[in-house]
Amino acid sequence: MAYDRPAAPGDLQAVEAFGNSARFLHGEDAFADLASTRDWLRTHEWHDAAGELDESAHRELVRAREAIREYLAGTDSAEVNDYARRFLRPPQWQDGQVVIPTAHATAAERLIGRLIATLVIDGLTGKPGRLKVCRAEVCRWLYYDRSPGNNSIWCSMDICGARHKMRAYRTRRTRSGNE
Repeated sequence: MAYDRPAAPGDLQAVEAFGNSARFLHGEDAFADLASTRDWLRTHEWHDAAGELDESAHRELVRAREAIREYLAGTDSAEVNDYARRFLRPPQWQDGQVVIPTAHATAAERLIGRLIATLVIDGLTGKPGRLKVCRAEVCRWLYYDRSPGNNSIWCSMDICGARHKMRAYRTRRTRSGNE
């Protein structure tokens, strides 16, 4: 079954796509090796990062992906803060927009800096927390919560939500002795 949520809006779409380069529920990881990482980067218009990719940059991209996922899940922000310190400069205003320039040497660092800057700007808009991580530990898919109450917890009710409900039902039946 496919994920059925529309992509995140604006610049958050790049963060969402980057985080979803690993589909844990299906055992897929676009960053599994250098060749697949290059393919993913080219597909997502990060040609300079694909061209410069080496083992060190590859490890940094994987680390950044998981740091962003942990930050969005609300479990850890230390690594995202480290990336912000290393790769972001003070904000500037250009043409009525807040812009956070990146400070780095490699294309992979520019990519990571852009993603972290997007999260910073999203946090300043007054609507942080819409880009979320599915609460199913085996999934952890990133999705944009468009619900009015901003209270979605599953990437899809047809996938992870249904699995959670079925497990809860079976647990209740087992406890009550009605197997």
